[in-house]
Amino acid sequence: MSLENAPDEVKLAVDLIMLLENHELPATTVLKALEIVKRDFEGKVKACCPLPKGEGN
Repeated sequence: MSLENAPDEVKLAVDLIMLLENHELPATTVLKALEIVKRDFEGKVKACCPLPKGEGN
């Protein structure tokens, strides 16, 4: 599958990977930062539009 036809989440993931790799940070630092980002966005989702049962685990 070409990236052009990929779902938006895949395109975003590829962009984020490239951005993070360009900063040449330790992988553990990146993972800790991503956990913070994940918690932040999970809070935003809960505040505006709860996920259906079984999603977001």
